[in-house]
Amino acid sequence: MPRSSVSWLLIYAVSLACPLGASGQIKKDAVDQAPRERMSYLDNGIIRLGADLNKGGAITWLSKSAGDENVVNSYDYGRQIQMSYYSGPVPYVVGDKRPAEHWRHIGWNPIQTGDDFGHASRVLEHRNDGSTLYVKCVPMQWPLDDVPGECTFECWITLDGAAAQVRSRLNNARTDKTQYPARRQELPAVYVNGPYHRLMAYTGDQPFTGGALTHIVKPAGEPGPWTHWNSAENWSALVRDDDWGLGVWHPGCFSFGGGFAGPPGKGGPHDVPTGYISPGYVEVIDWNIRHEYRYALILGTLEEIRQYVYRHPRPRSTPDFHFQRERQHWHFVNARDAGWPLQGEWRVTLDGDDPQLISPDGFWQAADAPTLYLRAAYRGRGQRAELFWKTFAEPGFSERNSLKFEIEGDGEYHTYAIPLASASGYRGAITALRLDPAPAGGEGDFIAIRSITSAAPADAK
Repeated sequence: MPRSSVSWLLIYAVSLACPLGASGQIKKDAVDQAPRERMSYLDNGIIRLGADLNKGGAITWLSKSAGDENVVNSYDYGRQIQMSYYSGPVPYVVGDKRPAEHWRHIGWNPIQTGDDFGHASRVLEHRNDGSTLYVKCVPMQWPLDDVPGECTFECWITLDGAAAQVRSRLNNARTDKTQYPARRQELPAVYVNGPYHRLMAYTGDQPFTGGALTHIVKPAGEPGPWTHWNSAENWSALVRDDDWGLGVWHPGCFSFGGGFAGPPGKGGPHDVPTGYISPGYVEVIDWNIRHEYRYALILGTLEEIRQYVYRHPRPRSTPDFHFQRERQHWHFVNARDAGWPLQGEWRVTLDGDDPQLISPDGFWQAADAPTLYLRAAYRGRGQRAELFWKTFAEPGFSERNSLKFEIEGDGEYHTYAIPLASASGYRGAITALRLDPAPAGGEGDFIAIRSITSAAPADAK
């Protein structure tokens, strides 16, 4: 029961396209022969942002308003600042079109700019009134040759001082209605140029107190060019040696991936060296899902980036999940559900061994959430469920940090008050939850959840 059925690092490794793979180099000629820029700009006198309408409306320019130093890298169609999603099957094959061996692990991966063969995504709609830039495109499947995605991407962009506020949406319409396992999503993918090689974030356990930042460096021996970290302040930045650069803030998102690849310190938009940041969640991407998120791109010094984040309201940090139409960034392992959208509850079928429901990464102090209230209906043969939690000090799920509680198997809704404070391991900063409804399920077994919260539900009875 305490084991994690899929290593987080494995999920992370198979979810990201490598910008320096052999294919990216081989296909550079195709990219060079693609249609040239067709830009749509926003400029507020402080920063200038440009979206290339010949590249799916991806962001290819971001600079000071009066400056000519563009921070965005566009070496190939896998870079830029763009939307990107992952799902199955792995590998993803369409007719006789198959991915190259080094892209087999990518699976289904529509991206906003274009594919690895130099075919750009097609913009369907574009509006720019000087205040809001809107684009809608049909993305391309990155690892395949000229295969559009069965979906559309939309982006709304506005400028706010030295920041760009972006709202992004996936409208999925796949003919394959299979429910594939959850994958880590890039929300968004952000690539910058060689001078911006210092990857910085707050990784301590006292967020929003101005504590020292961490220079993120990929551990020796970790595969690939990227690494993973959690930022309790929901932002990370890639900066020059003088601490000026680009911050990426995704409110409420704690999990980040990225790093730097190539010789650091020099190189422009069409050169190989690149820094990468991607906040994201591990999520199921249903065949018909409408998935939306918001983020900000902030130009400035590290202190200016941080103060921009500090000036804005912060989402509630203690658990407060209400499952009305969506999974609230939770995902499941060894289980399945009815798909998107939810119908006022999250109903998960439990017909296999060791079913698990896993929360998004978070950050709260144990003392601020001493009791967890689960509003759920369970049908099954098990009489005891188990709740696991990760801590800042122990970032993996373990039996030591878990609590068993009695659960009714009658299929009716009950509110379970889980006394977390009574567990010796529930101390300090808590970073994620996992609910195991039963050791194993059988035919007809399920759990339906309306809420998981640290505040007693109004309908508790």
